[in-house]
Amino acid sequence: QVQLAESGGGLVQAGGSLRLSCVASGRTRGIDNVGWYRQTPGKQRELVAGISGGGTTNYADSVKGRFTITRDYAKNEVYLQMNSLKPEDTAVYYCHADQLVGPVERVVRYEYWGQGTQVTVSS
Repeated sequence: QVQLAESGGGLVQAGGSLRLSCVASGRTRGIDNVGWYRQTPGKQRELVAGISGGGTTNYADSVKGRFTITRDYAKNEVYLQMNSLKPEDTAVYYCHADQLVGPVERVVRYEYWGQGTQVTVSS
């Protein structure tokens, strides 16, 4: 079992910056892809940025050039640096991780979510 804990959300003016952090604890061996999602009321949760076990990153078009995802493999932490924030970035941000468990021929992928952290960008 893996637990994910986010921090770093808050209230910021448009054009400002925030840095979100997510730390994984528990049985963390085998954690593969990690990422950040966000959700606003009435809408589906959407991927903001992800980073694979090998370090490949991907971003939603709406945040490219403004957000950067990084990962500290030794500390089991992932970060999201958010710059040039816009009011439309306001959402609850969730950390996500998947984990590969078992031998290669019978590997099982588990998914985990953090509890979410609120990011509010005022105009």
